[in-house]
Amino acid sequence: MHFKQDPWTRHWVDYCAERRIACERLNCYSPDIIERLRGIDGLLWHFDHWLGADLLAARHILTSAEAMGLSVFPDRNTCWHFDDKIAQKYLLEALNAPLAPTHVFYDRNSAAEWLRSADFPLVAKLRRGAGSYNVRLLRTRSDAESYCRRLFGRGAHAVPDVLEDISTKLSLVHSLGDFARGLRRLPGFFRAVRHGKKTIPREKGYVLFQKFIAGNAYDTRIAVVGNRAWGFTRNVRKGDFRASGSGSIDYDLSRINPRCVQTAFDVVGAIGAQSLAFDFVQDADGRPLILEISYGYQGDAVYRCEGHWDRRMNFHQGHTWPELAIMEDLLDEIRRKQARRPL
Repeated sequence: MHFKQDPWTRHWVDYCAERRIACERLNCYSPDIIERLRGIDGLLWHFDHWLGADLLAARHILTSAEAMGLSVFPDRNTCWHFDDKIAQKYLLEALNAPLAPTHVFYDRNSAAEWLRSADFPLVAKLRRGAGSYNVRLLRTRSDAESYCRRLFGRGAHAVPDVLEDISTKLSLVHSLGDFARGLRRLPGFFRAVRHGKKTIPREKGYVLFQKFIAGNAYDTRIAVVGNRAWGFTRNVRKGDFRASGSGSIDYDLSRINPRCVQTAFDVVGAIGAQSLAFDFVQDADGRPLILEISYGYQGDAVYRCEGHWDRRMNFHQGHTWPELAIMEDLLDEIRRKQARRPL
């Protein structure tokens, strides 16, 4: 696996150590990485949307490893659309998945013409970004036209400023322990932001608008790994319209629409993905609508769920790390491949 200091990788390393599974710690940035992969059965790389080098290299190396016959996570079906809301729009529309109506324009005149008859407010999103950092509510056509001038002009950084959304971060501090953990994470966060600002180019040359779905006090996060789905809800921030990144998580199962779980399973199956997280809201008729999807999500938030559903919608009690479920599925795939090899 590509070795890095993040929770997913630490879980994978510990899993292999406890079960005495041979695990080589690789530097996938190495110029000879393809040669080093020869003779290896699998490759795991939890690549990051804030690291420019990851975005440049990870998908190419993982896809090349797949072509060599390795079992990889994330595989091509799982990650080609990662951190790209434009790609997700086209993919979900192609599958007739219930995506919240989304419109993309690649020139300012086309966007301006569409805006003349658009209903407001509209949600504007950058192609990249997580935690609602790059999501804005445009209340008027004037707001939208100003936004278009920026995106078809100097553009906008996908990487947030260091102090962006600081009020939400402070609201999550409920104890000295929370404060201490936040302080420990700060140096790494500052380094990631500084590096991202330098290496990840501005977003420009397009605009993405999504219909604002009113009446939602929370969204629903469903994470799927193979035959397992976990769910929780996230409350909308006070005085805001966004739930992602709020940190206000509720694990009450009665708040989760079973149609969200079933839809997530169906879409994962249609894509052929190993694991995806879905953000859902519901329209006035209670119909789930997908806002976006991602293979990258917070494993600890999923672990705190009291159980998971299988594809038959049976609920199984117990806490499970999604990282370990992914590892188990990948090892099963490797064993199946080994069993098919000629003696």
